[in-house]
Amino acid sequence: MNAIEIPPLTGPVEATVAIPGSKSITNRALLITALADGESVIENALFSDDTHWFATCLQQLCIPVESSRAAAQFRVSGRGGHIPSHMADLFVGNAGTAARFITALLSLGSGTYRMDGIPRMRERPMSELLNALQLLGATVEFEGQPGYMPYTIHSYGFKGGHIRLKANQTSQQLSALLMIAPYAYQDTVIEVGSDLVSHSYIAMTCRMMEAFGVRVTQGPENPTRFLIRAGQGYRPRRYTVEPDASNASYFFAAAAITGGRVRVEHLSRSSCQGDARFVEVLADMGCMVTATDTFIEVVGPPTLRGVDVDLNDMSDTVQTLAAIAPFADAPVTIRNVEHIRWKETDRIRAVVTELCRLGVEVEEFSDGMKIFPGPLTPAAVETYDDHRMAMAFAVPGLRTPGIVIQDPQCTSKTFPDFFERFLRLREAQDSE
Repeated sequence: MNAIEIPPLTGPVEATVAIPGSKSITNRALLITALADGESVIENALFSDDTHWFATCLQQLCIPVESSRAAAQFRVSGRGGHIPSHMADLFVGNAGTAARFITALLSLGSGTYRMDGIPRMRERPMSELLNALQLLGATVEFEGQPGYMPYTIHSYGFKGGHIRLKANQTSQQLSALLMIAPYAYQDTVIEVGSDLVSHSYIAMTCRMMEAFGVRVTQGPENPTRFLIRAGQGYRPRRYTVEPDASNASYFFAAAAITGGRVRVEHLSRSSCQGDARFVEVLADMGCMVTATDTFIEVVGPPTLRGVDVDLNDMSDTVQTLAAIAPFADAPVTIRNVEHIRWKETDRIRAVVTELCRLGVEVEEFSDGMKIFPGPLTPAAVETYDDHRMAMAFAVPGLRTPGIVIQDPQCTSKTFPDFFERFLRLREAQDSE
């Protein structure tokens, strides 16, 4: 299927939906359980391109991973920080978490490991992580531009010690170092600048490490200084992955623009995902939000209000907000998200381009955009091999006839059956 046209709804959406497990949590759980000493079970795990590449890399490193897509479950036999394979040629597709987390994992080994990905992954920043690994024991050979894939890592164990890290483009490199640090030869201290992006993902990492028995200490005077004591080890356990809050945002947005109701089950107010707070933005726009220990529900207003919002800490929802912004009664301004220019595509430029294609007036900034309200013109939306472009721009199709999403299969990166589930919103409406 090269394209899919979104059939508009005839009234408000009314649905309770189930969202697959979080990609960010699943990949963190895969790394942590691979480092644990014994067998762990990851339940409600996401099965997608990103998690496929991650699990495959672990298997190539001779860390046993059994998977059951039907049960949404991974069974991982961790090796207590040991990397059994001394040589591997690994491929991560366009999975940024797999690229950064596996690269860090390799520094614990004793051997030679090559890493590569698709052409876009070769453009995504890796240098801060690689510089840190080289300072603390590894050597890296680059086949092309230094700091980017493909490269070969020669590992001799992770020394630990003091690391200074820039995290202004991605927080994944910091998360990667945090998760491997318990297996360093000595205590590890990581200091990052005040321009750390996506704080919520670091909080997620620390919370998951603690769930598996490892403590990270942040200085009260300096919250961007992290201490991880050597000699700690992850305990194997059964761990349940939360529904993906980023992917839930498209369904909440559907309620917002149709004046309808969407409830996402098993996503709670205590979620460790920063993107679960996207409903707070919708509340500011006039939606009624109910968040409990067992579900989050959004009811859309007659008309959305414009907002001016800093989305640095939930930047995977930028496209969601941008796609529904034209339906507001005043401009919507999105700020402090320059780092999303280094995602699967330059997401600021891509969003602005596609909104303009739909006839929307937009001002582009270096770190965001201002979107003006107005009717949409039917058009075919380019997705740039970016799953979030495809999912976000499907939402306005519920209100505007003639919106076509090109290359809908790109959602396989994190939500393979997105369109099947999304189009059920119409079925739910028809059954009312």
